[in-house]
Amino acid sequence: MSRAHSDLSPPSPLAAGGLRIFALGGLGEIGRNLTVVEYGGRLLVIDAGVLFPGSDHPGVDVILPDFEPIRPRWADVDAILLTHGHEDHIGAIPSLLAERSDIPVYGSRFTLALVRERLREHRIVADLREVSAERIRLGPDGQWDAEFIAVTHSIPDACAIALRTPAGVVVHTGDIRLDPVPIDGRVTDIHALARLGEEGVDLLLIDSTNADVPGWVPSERAVGPVLDGLIGAAGGRVLVASFSSHVHRVTQVITAAVAHGRRVAFVGRSMLRTMRLARELGYLPVPDHALIGIEEALALPAHEVVIVTTGSQGEAMSALARMANGDHQVRLNPSDTVIFAASVVPGNEESVTRVVNALARIGVPVIGPDQAGVHVSGHAAAGELLLLYSILRPSNVMPIHGELRHLRANAALAELSGVAAERIIRATDGVVVDLVDGRIAVAGSLPCGYVYLDNSGAGEVSEATLKDRRVLGEEGILTVVAVVDVAARRVIAGPEIHARGFVGAAGELAEGESLARRALEQALTGDMVDSVTLSQAVRRAVGRWVGSQRRRPMIVPVIVES
Repeated sequence: MSRAHSDLSPPSPLAAGGLRIFALGGLGEIGRNLTVVEYGGRLLVIDAGVLFPGSDHPGVDVILPDFEPIRPRWADVDAILLTHGHEDHIGAIPSLLAERSDIPVYGSRFTLALVRERLREHRIVADLREVSAERIRLGPDGQWDAEFIAVTHSIPDACAIALRTPAGVVVHTGDIRLDPVPIDGRVTDIHALARLGEEGVDLLLIDSTNADVPGWVPSERAVGPVLDGLIGAAGGRVLVASFSSHVHRVTQVITAAVAHGRRVAFVGRSMLRTMRLARELGYLPVPDHALIGIEEALALPAHEVVIVTTGSQGEAMSALARMANGDHQVRLNPSDTVIFAASVVPGNEESVTRVVNALARIGVPVIGPDQAGVHVSGHAAAGELLLLYSILRPSNVMPIHGELRHLRANAALAELSGVAAERIIRATDGVVVDLVDGRIAVAGSLPCGYVYLDNSGAGEVSEATLKDRRVLGEEGILTVVAVVDVAARRVIAGPEIHARGFVGAAGELAEGESLARRALEQALTGDMVDSVTLSQAVRRAVGRWVGSQRRRPMIVPVIVES
């Protein structure tokens, strides 16, 4: 489903020597990050992620960026550059490569390991090119000068990307924070960023997720002692729910478990897969004896076990949600302790609350991230962003990665740091921004919407289907059945209203049936009498009836001709 910005016209051709930027996701939401950069008629794609559905997306498994604005230009795409391996940055790679599989994909070691696993699931063979923190040339004639810069985030091997073009230097921070003592020792390369600042940054695309959070995010190391204390004090099993990609957090959990004589089991498909990769590549430096399978964990005394599980966002089919509902081999009891060692992504609050309440019914104590300091964010807060602005000293700024409130807060920080207001653009998905002669300006917009995917194999879910699902879920369905003799122009039987998911007494339905019969009899006296005309008459009559009660069920007339 594509949506154009009604207040903006399509962009005019890019000026000679200019550079163009637009996002197909990630501007106005947490997820679906995909940024397109154009110079000299060639394109680069930075990240291609997914958005996970909320309660208003019934039956939808995942939401993709809409590739339609660049679909006619697949041949112009020289490469896909990846900042890191989170699903909101790499989850759409299989769908993109399904349309053109030979686009080179550049990313760090751990990022490409995660991408490779995803592509294997989709049976896609791709051109994956590993990079470290380095400067490379890419494209058919080496026309793109790209530098990957180490940054700290809540996943190993995250990078910012600097593009040097004749139109100017563009820096894309990816997801970034300034932790001076990260668990793996891989700090954000301030020296490289400062060098870029000295060189001159013409356009900064900067992470906005925590722009409305004052101060600095505490170091990841602050979580370790908290986890140690909680696991040490627990009498029974401890279950820790975390993002499956948060290798550093899982490392801290295992360290605390070993210190208290416990062994650790992983539960959840994505957790098992990611931790296997992390161990194989050396990102999970823990002793082999510390890790066991879930079957062995269930056989051990409770005080000797820690279970690290998926489900920190309350996903309905996640391992933790199934445990809370009694639908998993791990049976919870009040002697267990559940720790949510992850922040709640905006939009998932309802799902997490549902799981917490299900755990409360069992009597399981629950410790959340805002209760005990068992989580710190992987995104820079306002103080860190201000320092980044002072280091990079950008001439122009375009906040990225965040909901509208985050983008607005980040724009305010940019102005506070000294960037002129007219050189700060709060773009949303589809808005085209041009950098010409060192200044940015909005050039127009491209139709840009959402692609809803049903992973059961049915493919894309249309906006109309999604709307129908919402109506069915919220208001129910009324099936109106009538038998008519068209030749004799009379109603033989009915109409009868059959309700599913619609709250109404039998007397109410009888009123609707009477109105539907009256409309049907009136329609049978008209010049045009066929099943379509009769169905429309019934739908209108019943629709007016339920509309007067401020209800909107789906109405399905069934006219049987005798």
